[in-house]
Amino acid sequence: MADVTVLGAGAAGLAVAAQLTARGVDSVVLERGPGVASSWRGRYDRLRLHTIRGLSGLPGMPIPREYGRWVKKDDLVRYLEAYARRFALDVRTQTTVTSVKPGADGWSLRLADGSEHATRTLVVATGYLHTPVVPQWPGREEWTGTLLHSSRYRNAGPFAGKDVLVVGPGNSGAEIATDLAEGGAASVSLAIRTPPHIVRRETAGWPAQMNGLILGRLPERVFNTLAATMGRMEMPDLRPYGIDRPVTGLKTRLRTERYVPVQDVGIVRDVIAGRVRPVAAVRGFDATSVLLADGTSLRPDVVVAATGYGTGLGELFDDPSLFDETGVPHVHGGPAARPGLHFLGYDVTLGGMLRQIAIESRRVARAVTS
Repeated sequence: MADVTVLGAGAAGLAVAAQLTARGVDSVVLERGPGVASSWRGRYDRLRLHTIRGLSGLPGMPIPREYGRWVKKDDLVRYLEAYARRFALDVRTQTTVTSVKPGADGWSLRLADGSEHATRTLVVATGYLHTPVVPQWPGREEWTGTLLHSSRYRNAGPFAGKDVLVVGPGNSGAEIATDLAEGGAASVSLAIRTPPHIVRRETAGWPAQMNGLILGRLPERVFNTLAATMGRMEMPDLRPYGIDRPVTGLKTRLRTERYVPVQDVGIVRDVIAGRVRPVAAVRGFDATSVLLADGTSLRPDVVVAATGYGTGLGELFDDPSLFDETGVPHVHGGPAARPGLHFLGYDVTLGGMLRQIAIESRRVARAVTS
C-alpha cells in the first residue's frame, strides 16, 4: 500500500508531489496520459500562458527566463518535464483510474487494467479542465457537417478555405477564431450567448494578471464598477460589430460562474476588421444548417465547440455529496474533503491558475503531513 498517491501529473499534481518530497514524504503520481502535462500537450498550437512567466512557476523551480514573458504551450510542457526530473518524482504514466472508493485503510483505486491500487492518502489533482463538454443541441446528430470540441483543435491548416463557426467567446474560442481568420478559413463566425468581458493582455507593459491580483480583494460591487469603467476606457465599443457590453459584473460572474475575462490576443482587431463575425447563440441543428437563437441560420462546413470542460470527478467517485452541481469539490485547495482525501487545482481566480496551484500545493502538503 502506498502512503500517498497523487492522481494527475499536470502542474497541480507535480507541484504537490514536489512539496511532499520537500517534507520528506514520498508519493506515487498516477497519470492516464503518455507523459506529464498531457492536457497541455493536447491544446492548440498557438496557445501561450495568459499569465506572466514570473508569476507562473511552481514551488522550488522558476520557469526559465529564455521562455519569454508569455510562455508558449510547448515550453510549458518542457518546464513541467524538467520539474518532474528535478524533484525525482515517481510518475507512472499510461495509468488510468476508473473508480475511487474508500478502502480498509484509506482509498482503493480501480485501474483500467483491472488491478487495484491502495493508498492511505489520495490527492486528486486532475483539474477542472478535464473532460470536454459539448452541449446536446437539438438535431446535432442529423447535421452532416463536421463538429469538434476545441480540445481537438490544433491549428487552422485543416480548415483553410472552409466556413467555420466557433461556439463560445471564452479565451479558447476567441483565440481559435483569430487563428482561423489568420490561417486562411473562408469565413469565421463566433456564436455568443453571453457577452464576454474582454481585457487587454497588457497595457504599456502592465499585465492584466496584476490588475486581478491587486484589485481582486475589492468588494464585489466596487470591483464590478471599476472593471466596467476600465473596460470602456481600454477597449473599443464592439456593439456596432455585434458584441454587446456585459450586463453582469466581472467579479459576480467569477463567483457565480467561475468565469475569467477574455484576454485580447487579436479577437478585437479581427471583429472590427470583419474577419470574425459575431452571431447569436446556437439553439440547434438540422441536416444542413446551424440554427441560431435570433431565428437566423448558418451553413458552416465546420463547427468548433469551445464550450468548456467538466471535472469528470462524478464518474470516479460514487459519493455525489463531495461535489457541487458543476462537479467541483465542495472542499478543495487545502483541508481534507474526507479523511485521507484532498483535492487541489479546482479554484478559479483572477490571479492566474498556475500561481493558485503553487499556493494550494503548499497548503495540501502541510495538511497531509500535519
